[in-house]
This record gives sequence, C-alpha cells and structure tokens, in this order.
Amino acid sequence: MYTATWSKETGWTSGTIAPYGPLEMMPSAQVLNYGQSIFEGMKAQNSEKGRIVVFRPDKNAERFLNGAQRLSMPPVPTTQFVDAVMQTVAANKAWVPPTGKGALYLRPLLMGTGPILGLGPAPTYTFTIYAAAVGAYFKGGQLTPIDLIVEERFHRAAPGGMGGTKAAGNYSPVLATQLLAKKEGFADVVYLDAKSDTYLEEVSSCNIFCVKGKTIKTPPLAGTILPGVTRASVIEMARMRGYTVEEAPVSVHEAMDADELFTTGTAVVVCSVGSLTYKGERKQYTKPGEPGPVGLEMYTALTGIQTEREDDPAGWIVPVKC
Repeated sequence: MYTATWSKETGWTSGTIAPYGPLEMMPSAQVLNYGQSIFEGMKAQNSEKGRIVVFRPDKNAERFLNGAQRLSMPPVPTTQFVDAVMQTVAANKAWVPPTGKGALYLRPLLMGTGPILGLGPAPTYTFTIYAAAVGAYFKGGQLTPIDLIVEERFHRAAPGGMGGTKAAGNYSPVLATQLLAKKEGFADVVYLDAKSDTYLEEVSSCNIFCVKGKTIKTPPLAGTILPGVTRASVIEMARMRGYTVEEAPVSVHEAMDADELFTTGTAVVVCSVGSLTYKGERKQYTKPGEPGPVGLEMYTALTGIQTEREDDPAGWIVPVKC
C-alpha cells in the first residue's frame, strides 16, 4: 500500500510503499468524529498486449481533487495521485488476475487523520492506496442482468448537498434500503430526486442509463449524483457509435416505458437492468439471464478498450511500468 501525509509545515510528503497494514490514529482523529474523508475506485488489468494497464487515472485524480476541496482538505496534486496509483499497481503486480478473469481493484483514500476535538479541518491528513483482486460486482456474474426497485421513502442526496462528491459518509446511509431490497429479492435500489420524487438519480453506487430506440438518456450532473468516470466514458463511446445521448432528467414513468436500462461504474463496469419495480409494478426489460443489447454493446466496447482488445482512439489507457 502507498501512504503519504500532509501538514502545514511539510505539505504532501513524497509517499512510500509498504506492506498492507493498520493506519495509526488517535480516537480524536477528525475522520473518526466528523467524517472528513473521500475515496476513489479504480482498476488495473492485464491487457491483451501482455502488460498491466489502468483506465483514465487522470479523471479519478480530478474527481479526488474536487472532493478534497469540497471537504476542506488539502488536494493531492494530479501528478502525485497518478504516480501513487502506478506505484501501488507495480508493487501488487503479482495479484493482477489474468486477462478476462478479473482486475486489481484500487482504493485511494484521503482522510483527516490528525486529532481535533472541536469541529474544524484536521491539522494533518493521510493519503493512502490499497489494492485487492476482484471479480464481478454482483453475485450473478458480470453480464447477468440485475433487478432493481425504486426507493420511495429515502433519498440518497439533495440539491446543494454532497451527492456529487465521493465522500465516505455518502455510502453507509444507503445500506438500510439496500439490505431491505436484497431481502426482497432485488439486487439494489434506484433513488429518486429529493424535490419531486419524480426523476431517477442513481443506484446506490452506480449511475443509470435509459434507452429508447437510438436515444440514450442519463440523469444530468446537477450536484446530486456522482460524476462517474465510466459514465463519462460510456457517453463518449455511445456518441461515437451513432447514438443520440442526452444528459437530461429521466422520470420514473419514462424509465418504466423504456426499451432498456443499464448501470455503469468502476465496480459494475456496464450492467444491464433485467427489471425495474415501482409501486408494485414490475417492468421486465430482458429475457432471464440475458443482458440488453445496448448494455451489452457498451460493455463489450468498454472492456475491449480497457483490456486493449480494441483500439484506444481517445488515449484512455495508461500502461504501468513494472
């Protein structure tokens, strides 16, 4: 794992690689009391060209920087963030699964680890990255469609809040609804906007897309949903492949009338939605066990670039020097 620290006196240290292990902090650490923490999710993969690569690390660095500013933390410079990612991957190269068998998941963290009793920014900070070999995110497998239910009681975020920041505190609150949905046989929930309970926002940890004919719509970045790197990549790919892509509000009724839904995210990649349930009504989009055609097309195109099976015209792939 990679670890660097910050203080007013030193700024960001150059960082070091060490075996995975505990982080030492006081009970009065800001992050433990007031939640000053953001994180990222990334993957390194063995490519068809026989090398280890990462996907658009500059975009994660940009989001990490914006998140730090939103939570009053010292931003990690983009060059240091990307270099730290590369060092972590190189140190864990033996754990990168074979091509097509999974990926090395990377978790960058920025935390206010310095002690403080009153509410305020931490006096010191820790930036760390650890890694783990992973397979498919949902238990059914990577291409198995998921069943979602619209959440009607709780909201994930509100205008002017933290929904657009990958803050640690945004995630545990979704567990109550997610666990209940799983007990009822669903993979996850879709949240609605907090103003009108009319428009889809996102799933617990991934963005959502709606397909009607040759038009693909996804909720706009208005501060309440996460600006996903996979989301941005799919938008660009879909346009290059001839689809009309709109970043516009998607009503739940429009989604129930759509030809297809799919989700995107670093962990899920691109995952078809098999069905959506709203107020007891279930809309089935795909045959059991079969992904939707557009979702499958986007998944194939994206993973083709990520594994260097296909050309990378936009220069999204960055090789790791091991």
